[in-house]
Parts: sequence; C-alpha cells; structure tokens
Amino acid sequence: MYTVLIISVIIVIIVLVLSVVTTSKAYQYKHTVDPIDNNNSHEDPYEPKSQGENK
Repeated sequence: MYTVLIISVIIVIIVLVLSVVTTSKAYQYKHTVDPIDNNNSHEDPYEPKSQGENK
C-alpha cells in the first residue's frame, strides 16, 4: 500500500516539475514579428478601388 503511495507521489512531483520547466521556457521565449512587405499581391477586398483600377 505504501509502495503505491510513494510511487504516486513521485510521479506527481515529476509531472509538476516538468510542467513548471515547460511554462518557464514558454515565458522566456522571445516572439518576433516579420516586417510588412509593401507589395500589392494581397489586396484588401473591403477597400474601395479607385476609378482607374475598375476594368
């Protein structure tokens, strides 16, 4: 009976340590954003077109 309890407590401690380490690494990760390109390959469908572009 005590053997199962000890093994259970060890497993809980291991899972707790792994989750704390994973969370700590997640908060230390530096997120970056790519700069916006100025090409017109993606047009905004909600932006009204000027008179010269309607064909």
